[in-house]
Amino acid sequence: MSRVETLRDRKKAATADALYRAAVRLAIARGLDDVTVEAIADEAEVSRRTFSNYFANKEDALLHGDRARMRRLLEELRARPRSEAPWRALRRSAAALYTDADEPDPQWVVQTRLIRRHPSVLAQQMAGHAAFEQDLAEELRLRTGDPMRARLLAAAFLAGLRVGVDVWIERQGADPMGAQIDAALAGMAERFA
Repeated sequence: MSRVETLRDRKKAATADALYRAAVRLAIARGLDDVTVEAIADEAEVSRRTFSNYFANKEDALLHGDRARMRRLLEELRARPRSEAPWRALRRSAAALYTDADEPDPQWVVQTRLIRRHPSVLAQQMAGHAAFEQDLAEELRLRTGDPMRARLLAAAFLAGLRVGVDVWIERQGADPMGAQIDAALAGMAERFA
């Protein structure tokens, strides 16, 4: 079922995105420890109350982009034909999200490194990834009818995705990120095809 996006939805999404981008800019410029919720709200030109309507804290705002990518990946998978083999559907969903023409913003790389240096943000990110893995496994269960296989597919896919991104970051973008991710997933294809 397709959802029609209203003007209100677009405004809310724009506000959340503005807060997220302000959090990223400030965390990169000042370091996360020196960023306050008030500073993020000021940077985004909204009130502190508006910030609180969208995010629980600065870490939550910083992870907004990560959650948005996970939602888009799940939407891509749900849009794939049910008859398609699960691993192929996962790879094609990742390819649609991480195309070579859509390389990440350089700030995203800095943000990713920043998150890894802060255990509290990393823990919050890992909790979000665990919840996403469950959502992904549920979608795969609908495709396979096998809860164990679905969970294994979801876990393996996310591990391959993480390794592909990590290698891309370590190589400082020498190859397109989409190619690195697909190479990681292709290496696992024999086991899960």
